[in-house]
This record gives sequence, structure tokens and C-alpha cells, in this order.
Amino acid sequence: MNDLFDTGDMPDTAPRPLADRLRPQKLSEVIGQARVIGPEAPLTVMLEAGSLGSVIFWGPPGVGKTTIARLLADETDLHFVQISAIFSGVPELRKVFDAARQRRKAGQGTLLFVDEIHRFNKAQQDSFLPHMEDGTILLVGATTENPSFELNAALLSRAQVLILERLALSDLERLAQRAEMELGRSLPLDGAARENLLEMADGDGRALLNLIEQVMAWKVDGKMDSAALGQRLMKRAAQYDKSGDAHYNLISALHKSVRGSDPDAALYWFARMLDAGEDPRYLARRITRMAVEDIGLADPQAQAVCLQGWETFERLGSPEGELAIAQALVYIALAPKSNGVYAAYKAARRAAKKTGSLMPPKHILNAPTKLMKDEGYGAGYAYDHDAEDGFSGQDYFPEEMGRTEFYAPVERGFERDLKKRLEYFARLRAKRQT
Repeated sequence: MNDLFDTGDMPDTAPRPLADRLRPQKLSEVIGQARVIGPEAPLTVMLEAGSLGSVIFWGPPGVGKTTIARLLADETDLHFVQISAIFSGVPELRKVFDAARQRRKAGQGTLLFVDEIHRFNKAQQDSFLPHMEDGTILLVGATTENPSFELNAALLSRAQVLILERLALSDLERLAQRAEMELGRSLPLDGAARENLLEMADGDGRALLNLIEQVMAWKVDGKMDSAALGQRLMKRAAQYDKSGDAHYNLISALHKSVRGSDPDAALYWFARMLDAGEDPRYLARRITRMAVEDIGLADPQAQAVCLQGWETFERLGSPEGELAIAQALVYIALAPKSNGVYAAYKAARRAAKKTGSLMPPKHILNAPTKLMKDEGYGAGYAYDHDAEDGFSGQDYFPEEMGRTEFYAPVERGFERDLKKRLEYFARLRAKRQT
């Protein structure tokens, strides 16, 4: 069996990592992932119907993707082959497909587990398609990145995407209890320290077992508290990739917290991104964008506050400067919200594309030459400063288009005043036209 965890050449007495010793032998032993392997979950239904198809497991590290793939092969009597997209190229794939083809001729199917499948390029992903279609392989891919962005549409159309979730604290506690049974003793930690250890794993079962293995190797008297544990173990770095899915998930959470006028949630996601190593300048730029998109003219000061916070960070640097950005964040979270200008801008862009090259009405065109004057350029233009109330009420849209309303201010903040001005000008315009 081709498997990164194959220990067939090792003597039985060779040491094995705790994570390998506790690897489940049946799907029912897998902790967590009820959405995937629960009683009415997709994999369970497929197995009971005897119709297991190709699948893509999408989820964070250490939640059971490899384990479930191995157990699926056992459940279906398929030969299990595991490769990693990081270390495999076209020659390796060709060998895998040739071996699977020979196996099929001998009456043995192949479950091909591809770890980090999103790292294969388009051509490499396409190479799986004919072998999936003719039944040479049953593909089980694993990815930590959003398949919608990282995998070809053709591959996704032939496989079902199943989402595996980070393990909850209750799942990690069950895993810790299994480890204690395997090792024959309890963790030398008091209640608070034990909970801290579970939190250090950050939803990653493999990481937890590695931490437990370290703790169990220490020679300690009694039970350690959280302070003692913290001196010996560093908190695991949060899962975060500045160009990956976690990055976009967190910035989306931050933006929607601001839009939802929740400064506490906004500060939490802001802190999460800073702790993960995000560039404060990126956050300052995105926060300024939020002020423009979601507050706009409901509070014209919001944009200035964000720019001032950004500039203050540039002058103070880190870590003091982050506080200025945090102040701007709280300000915009509590500011009145409006996307009136944002919506009007998008509507105007759509109208501009649709109407193409329509000319402005002649009365608002300049006429620097006699020919242009003869063509009617500038004729009938009303100078607004000479009009009653400083408002002529003329139409400035192309004649073929007619007047169109894009901007609809809301009854919040400063836009309440702008709405009154619009209504005032609309009344004057109607008066001028009659």
C-alpha cells in the first residue's frame, strides 16, 4: 500500500508518533465531522448505497482529511494510494495512473488520495479527468484553500466538495482522553491548564496530540497550572495565509462587523488579523474603503478620521500606531451607515457603459469657434448664478437619455440634510419647467 504513513519496513518495536498510534481504524472512531460522516451525512449515504464517488475534502489542517480517505478505501476494498501535490509532477502522476490501470485490469480499484490538490496547475488537474471518467481511479482530494477559486471547474463538476471543520474544544477533549488511555496516565495539568492546552491546538487534532506528547515527556511533580504550562509551551500560531482563504474570511468578517455597527466584533477581527501578522497598512486601507463604501455622506468626517488614523500609524509606527487605526475602526463602526453614493456610482457606471458615446446637450457645450456657435453649441445655456435662487433647473443629461436619478440618500446622519437639498432642488426644477 503506497502511503506516507506506511510503517511496513519498521520493526514493531520502532517508536511511533502518538498521532499515528491513535489513528482511527473505523469511520465511527473519527472525532468530529458529523456533517460529513454522521448518520445522514453525505459519505455515510454514499457508502450505504454502495455508490461512493470522487470527493474533495476542504478544511483546515489536522481535522481528519487523510484519515477519512484511508478509511474510505478500507470500507470499499479499494487500493489506497497517497500522493502530495507538493512533491509530485507529471512523471509521478503518469506512474500512478499506469499502476491504477493495471490494477483495474486485475479487478482491483484504486482510491487515489491527493493531498494539497490545489497546488497542481490546470494541466495537472486536467490529467485526472479521463481516469476519473473511465473508473480507473476514485479521486479523493484534500485542500486547505477554497476549491471554488483553486480547482478547475471541470474537476469540480466530477467531484463533490465536502467541508471538514476545525475541531471544537469538546472534540479536542475527547481526543485528549483517548491519548491518556493510550499512554496509561493523565496529563499533569490542572483544569485551567488543560483547557489552555486544548486552546493552543487551535482546532487541529494532530497539533493537540503533538502537544500532549511533549507534555507527557516532562518530568513534573503534581499538576502544572497555566503559568507553568505557558513557560514551557508557546501558543500555536493562528492559521492564516495573507493570500489565502483565511485572509479573505477574516477581512470579510471585519467589514461586515463594521457595516453591522458592532465595534466590539470589529475590534476582535481587527486584533485577530494583527495577531496573525497582517500588515496594519492593509487594514488601514480597507477600513478607509469601508468608510467610503458603507458610510459615505451619512458622515463625511468618517473618511477623514480613517485617513488621519492611517497617517498617524505611518508617523508612530508599530505597535503604538495600531491604536490610531483601532480608533478609526470604532468611529466608523458607530457612524451612521449609507451606501447611497456607492449605489449611485455603480448605477451611473452601468448607465455610462450602456449609453456609449451620447453627446452632451448642446446648450452646455462651449463654443470657442464661429462654426460651433452656428451649430448651436452653448445656445440657451442658463448661467445658474444669474437665476432665481442660484438654480436654473436645466437638464444636463444627453437629450436621447433624459434625466435619470442615481443618488437616493438615506434618512440617516448628514445624508438626511442632503436628502432635503435634493428635494428642494427637485421642487425648484419642477417650478422652472412649468
